[in-house]
Amino acid sequence: MGVFTFSDEFTSPIPAARLFKALIVDSQNLIPKLMPQVIKSIDVVQGDGGAGSIRQINFAEGSQLSCMKNRVDELNEETFTYKYALIEGGPLMEKFESIAYEVKFEPTPDGGSKNKMTSTYCTRGDFELREEEVKAGKERALGMYKAVEAYLIQNPDAYV
Repeated sequence: MGVFTFSDEFTSPIPAARLFKALIVDSQNLIPKLMPQVIKSIDVVQGDGGAGSIRQINFAEGSQLSCMKNRVDELNEETFTYKYALIEGGPLMEKFESIAYEVKFEPTPDGGSKNKMTSTYCTRGDFELREEEVKAGKERALGMYKAVEAYLIQNPDAYV
């Protein structure tokens, strides 16, 4: 088993509290509206959406996966921290023992935010995680992030 950790950092003109609220706290409502070609729905199938909850992401028809489930480990609206783990994901679970994510939004002096994302992959057996697989996942996450950021710029009264 191998353990691979990747980190990324993005900056945004959107304040941390606003971006966190839209991208994380209300994702089940906002993301399917902004990206219906990718995400059909996000459902809380267990819990109230906070720590311990299970969220199921249902992908649009024609996607490689039909759905995946994440367990929310931490959702802190005061520190803008979100930690979750992939617990079901079809073929992904054949390659990985676990995949854990941590997202942290920090205010910046200019009124925007700095957003850090860390992903930890624990592979099964001698499976080697290729850089292009990680890059493809990062690009999908960045696409969602940019869609929400654009929505918030266009709708300055949303999520305030």
